[in-house]
Parts: sequence; structure tokens; C-alpha cells
Amino acid sequence: MIPRVLLPTLLISATQFLVGQNASEIVRKADEMMRGEKSSYSEMTMRIVRPKWERSLSFKSWSKGTELSLVYITSPAREKGQAFLKINREMWSWNPTINRTVKLPPSMLSQGWMGSDFTNDDLLNQRSIVVDYNHTISGEEQIDGWDCWRITLTPKPDAPVVWGKMFLWVTKKHYLILKSEYYDEEQLLVKTEMAHSIKDVDGRTIPTIYELFPAEEPGNRTIVELNAIKFNIDINDSFFSLRNLTQVK
Repeated sequence: MIPRVLLPTLLISATQFLVGQNASEIVRKADEMMRGEKSSYSEMTMRIVRPKWERSLSFKSWSKGTELSLVYITSPAREKGQAFLKINREMWSWNPTINRTVKLPPSMLSQGWMGSDFTNDDLLNQRSIVVDYNHTISGEEQIDGWDCWRITLTPKPDAPVVWGKMFLWVTKKHYLILKSEYYDEEQLLVKTEMAHSIKDVDGRTIPTIYELFPAEEPGNRTIVELNAIKFNIDINDSFFSLRNLTQVK
């Protein structure tokens, strides 16, 4: 028999454990909603907006599980053919202009991808929010009329991550991440991402436009529009190779 004096402590510990489990499950489901449970293929357009100029580029993206991804630039012409590969925690880039493959060091993870407000880590390191952070439900709010959980993400010890803390707003229906806030190691807000234009695509309901706003650069933003996506496609692991990085179209 459990001593009566220990029951409150045990109940509090059990509740905290279940909340933690639920938060991690919410994040996992939200991640799978956009990546697919097994794999995905997508075509996207990115618009980089600055106070005095803007430019666009288009790309294709393949992913399998949380460990394999490949991105191929399709336009504009001067950047077409550039490609990026992630295998587990290692990343490479291919530039056909100089006929060279470069392995990205950890110091480049926080650098802007193709001059945008997204980082290399954002575009390629898809497993991070699921496995590299602890998750806690820290509140409930509405975003654009959707009831959401607010999930706090804090890095696990020694996790190779860029962010010191994150907040995710995940809808209770469909598990969609409608808002994300990214903080540095000093707990200062670095950027905010908003998702909208929710549509039914390939059998699931997902946002099709993402906008990223850097906190310290008013007037700057990056918009990514999802033009096409297929979930849980058949794709071999061998597709995600250094050899294919230089040959993919």
C-alpha cells in the first residue's frame, strides 16, 4: 500500500509525465502532418522580400523519415541545379557552376539558406524539433480562429541545435503548426514564422503558405508557397546519396 502522505507527490509526478508525453506526441504528429509518416515530395516557391528589393526562387524537395532529405533548385536560371543533401546529421551542398560538393560545417547551420530568412537548419534538419528538444504544453490560445496548444521546446543536454528555446502553436484539430517563435541562447526572440492558406492537399489538411519575419530586421520577410506535395511516396534510401546530389533533376 502507498503511504497516504506520498499520494500528492506521486499524482503530481504522474500528471507532469503525462503532460510531457502528450506534448511530445503533439509535436510528433504535427511534424508528420507536413513531412508524411514515411516520405514526401514537394514543389515550392520562395519569395525573399527586403525593403528595397525582392527575388524569387523555386525548388523541389524530397524527404524520407527524419534522417534523409534532398533539395534541388529549379529556378532562376543562374541558380538552377544547386542541390542540398542531408543524411542523418550531416549536410552537403552541390554547386554545378563550380562543379563542387561542399560539406556544411555545424557553424553554417544558422546561416541563411539561399539568402533568405530561413537557415540551413530550418530547411534540412527536419528531425530536430522531435528528437532534440523537450516538450511542454505551456498554454492554449487561438490563432486565426483555430484553437491551439502552445508548446514550449527546450534543448536536450548536448543536443546539436541552433535555438535556445522555441514556442509552437499547434492546432487541436489536424495538428497544424500555425505559429513558431525562435529564441537564441540568451532567450531573445530571433524570428517568427506564421502559416496560413490552409487547404486539403493529397488527403490531408495543411497550410500552403509560410511567412518568416526576423525580429531585428523590420521590413524583411521570406514567404514560401507550397505548389504541390505528395505524401508517403515510394523512394529508395539510395536516392539520398552524394552521387545523386550531383545528378538529380
